[in-house]
Amino acid sequence: MSAILPGATLGVLGGGQLGRMFVHAAQRMGYFTAVLDPDADSPAGRVSHHHIHTDYTDVDGLARLAGLADAITTEFENVPAPSLEHLSVARPVWPAATSVAIAQDRIREKSHFVGCGVDCAPYAIIESADHMAVPPNLLPGILKTARLGYDGKGQQRVGTREELAAAWSAMGGVPCVLEKLLPLDFECSVIVARGEDGQVVHFPPQRNLHRDGILAVTEVHAGNMGEAQARRAVDSAVAIAEGLDYVGVLCVEFFVLADGSLVVNEMAPRPHNSGHWTIEACDISQFELQVRTLAGLPLNAPRQHSPALMLNLLGDLWFADAEASGGPRSSETAVEPRWADVLALPGTHLHLYGKIEARRGRKMGHLTITGENIDTVRSTADFAAALLGLPIPLSE
Repeated sequence: MSAILPGATLGVLGGGQLGRMFVHAAQRMGYFTAVLDPDADSPAGRVSHHHIHTDYTDVDGLARLAGLADAITTEFENVPAPSLEHLSVARPVWPAATSVAIAQDRIREKSHFVGCGVDCAPYAIIESADHMAVPPNLLPGILKTARLGYDGKGQQRVGTREELAAAWSAMGGVPCVLEKLLPLDFECSVIVARGEDGQVVHFPPQRNLHRDGILAVTEVHAGNMGEAQARRAVDSAVAIAEGLDYVGVLCVEFFVLADGSLVVNEMAPRPHNSGHWTIEACDISQFELQVRTLAGLPLNAPRQHSPALMLNLLGDLWFADAEASGGPRSSETAVEPRWADVLALPGTHLHLYGKIEARRGRKMGHLTITGENIDTVRSTADFAAALLGLPIPLSE
């Protein structure tokens, strides 16, 4: 397709923080934006030129979006794929509904990884009670629902076939994937962007730390993982994108095992929490690349100019203990964290997502720290974490 130039309108299904940052990037480049989201106070809807307040399957709402937007994307993987397919009849839609549908189903996702020649953890598909007789070498393992699992939800560790059967029953007997537990060294992710013409660019691999299944810390700098590991991660992510004939921004998450090998965990057909650092530490952010892929603009390879560390900010911080907050507070009363003290630290960049209510476990924002070298960045991050009441040390 020919490029969609600034002055046009770009649409997005989903009004969360990823949509908000996409909207900001598009507006900075001169585009108008339209968001479709069922939440009247959605973070992206509140800053967009147009907010279509309706459900993702509402035909009239989808028609309104198609009437406003010259091209349409999504900001989260659980938007109904049929809605994307419906919109694609009238407008360019990237990523395509087929790619999103594969990412929504772990069974199809695993099959795609295998077809691309990318190693997965050994696994079995559990779709009925007859599938409980799994090979012994798959236990202990993690049972994951095939659909709608994210941020550690829809998962349970199992050690025996009896525990497997009980966990599957507790999950409602829905289709699941059982993955073998492997000796893990650390986790990483790679964000790639692929244009309709097949051009692919990528960011450096990101080293990630999760707590309770939710991303807590991302660190990106020279030497954050071995060169051979980094190359394999990038090559695998590119192979996965090309196997989908993908257009858009794609994040692929990996486990790095104790022996140094990599296995793919999952993919997200959108910008990703682990890529938020690119806004301050690169000349082109993941969200600008999302705009470029959607609009058919050239994809310049992004360059990282500063070491970076990102802290995920959950709603728990608004209910932190008295010592971290500098005064007494009730455990059930939300109090704004010490942003002024945090922002007094050099190289700190605060992003709050405009969510009206802080809730425990809810992603409220992120803090990126940049500096001349990673030691300075880590030192500043430790100070910031102490001010906010986050666990220290920040790394494994």
